Amino acid sequence: MTERTNNFPPLPKFLKVKPCFYQNIEEEIPTQHQRLVRRIFTLWIMYSVTLCLNVIGCIAWWAAGAHGSNFGYSLLWLIIFSPASYVCWFRTIYKAIRADSSFNFMAFFFIFFLQLVLAIIQCIGINNWGICGWIATMTFFRYNVAAATVMLLTTLLLTLVTVLMALVLIKVHRLYRGIGGSVTRAQEEWGAGTWKSAPAKGAPSIVDQTAQGHSLPEYPAAVPNYLDNRSW
Repeated sequence: MTERTNNFPPLPKFLKVKPCFYQNIEEEIPTQHQRLVRRIFTLWIMYSVTLCLNVIGCIAWWAAGAHGSNFGYSLLWLIIFSPASYVCWFRTIYKAIRADSSFNFMAFFFIFFLQLVLAIIQCIGINNWGICGWIATMTFFRYNVAAATVMLLTTLLLTLVTVLMALVLIKVHRLYRGIGGSVTRAQEEWGAGTWKSAPAKGAPSIVDQTAQGHSLPEYPAAVPNYLDNRSW
């Protein structure tokens, strides 16, 4: 097997910092699930872009007379939650579908549910939290319409991302229930340590067998007799 070179995040070659992960959806993810994984990856990009726009919205918020702590917190949201969301829930579902791992599926459900709750709180927009949510945006329209309009763009995009997160959670849960996943199987993987490694390329998995309707081949119990028994 050829050694795989990490390719994500894509960084310029002149930097001493190298990519941390190997990501190849076409090679590692079963064909029937590649579309879902690409959509989840796009969702992560949308969430990261939303956090970037939130920084701009908080700058406008600050420039129009709001507290400067909102800008500082918005930078903190971007620096921490953009890479953390990739590592904690996108890589988790990526490994779950790649390796047909019930443990990683369960980890994804737990982490992604917390992410969804956090996104809902961000949509609410509590003041001085560094997020341009609905409460903060609608309240600030009374003071500065231009700044509140910039904040509203971030709020609308964050609301869209939150809705898409809920749909992804439902979609992945249906997929997991369809392949017969369970907490017991996840505990068995944890005890055996099989959740750490992916199956060999080309090996059938429960996800593939369920989607394609295939089962493992059956071999005859008796060994056939060959006509030519001469030594070779």
